[in-house]
Amino acid sequence: MTDPRDEADAQLLETLTDSGLYSIGAYFCDSHPELVDDVLQQSVDIERMGLGAWAAEQDVTVEAAVQTLVTGLAIRYFTAVAGSGG
Repeated sequence: MTDPRDEADAQLLETLTDSGLYSIGAYFCDSHPELVDDVLQQSVDIERMGLGAWAAEQDVTVEAAVQTLVTGLAIRYFTAVAGSGG
């Protein structure tokens, strides 16, 4: 007999993989595996420093900083749900 909790967990994980954030993370990891570690580090730096300060230090726009941050979050979300190393 199947444990109802296992079925509920499977349904939840399936729902989580239907998100845009998951799709962005999956696409980036598949398309640019050589950049994953760099983007993850940059997103951590952005969180620590703040968008404006990081953008100024890197001489990029705040929009570029937001894109980097969101990509880093998407990679983390994808790897957490998929269980794969980023």
